[in-house]
This record gives sequence, structure tokens and C-alpha cells, in this order.
Amino acid sequence: MIEIGISVADAVTDAVDTTLIERVVAVVLSQANVRASVSVSVLVTDDAEIHALNRDYRGVDDPTDVLSFAEDDDDIFVVSPEAPRYLGDIVLSYERALAQADDYGHSPQRELAYLTAHGVLHLLGYDHERSPEDAAAMREREEAALEALGLQRAQS
Repeated sequence: MIEIGISVADAVTDAVDTTLIERVVAVVLSQANVRASVSVSVLVTDDAEIHALNRDYRGVDDPTDVLSFAEDDDDIFVVSPEAPRYLGDIVLSYERALAQADDYGHSPQRELAYLTAHGVLHLLGYDHERSPEDAAAMREREEAALEALGLQRAQS
């Protein structure tokens, strides 16, 4: 079972496809063979809010497209055995997704799906900043998830 809590900030248009976000999370977890009950929270917001979060939590005073905050098991005190394992939070900038979709020549849905997949993979421990090999493995998983959803990269 997958529990996905999705919040869309007031500053973001109603065009956000929350069903797509849910499908991406489910596909990435399935392709990663996650079989346990898990829970993920997703916030879709604007550049201003993600900028503040990036500054406050990462010390980077710029907006970004996606942030992932994996659950730290050391902070868990008591959890019911029936409760799903909380993987963490993903924050997406819808403004950045729209701009990047335009830059890359593909749909906003494809970019939103890509950023969602990227965020989920970070929650699962993937990190493209560790090494070129890790970056390639993460990119391969991102593209496999998008292909499964019929959201291939635009052809140049």
C-alpha cells in the first residue's frame, strides 16, 4: 500500500495534475521493488517558497526545481507495526517545472513527472551528486519510470 499526501500551494495554478504525481510515485516505487507499505508527502509550490526552503534547509540561496527530505529513522520514537513506513517529503516548484519544460521542449506534465521521479529516487537513497555512476543509475531509473507512463523525452 502506498499513501501519498499531495498539497498544492495557493500560489500555484489549478493545472497541477495530482493524479500524475500519484502515478509517478507508484511506478518509481514499483520499479524499485518497494513492497512494504510506505507513505510520501508531496508539496507543489512556487519558486518563492522553494527558494526559502532551499535557503533554510540546504544553505543555498536560490530557487530550485525539486527538494527531497528523506525520513530520518533516528528521529522515530514509536511507530505502530501496521503503520506505513514514512519515506519523506518532496517539494516541487511548479513554476520551475513550466520553465524547464519550455527549455527542454516537452510538456509540463513530462517535466512534473520527471521531477517527481527524481524526488522519489532521492527518498530511496539515490544521489546523482555522489559520482557519475550514481548519476547515470538515477537517470536510467527516472527515464524508465517516465517511459512506463508514456512520457518519453522529446526528440531533438
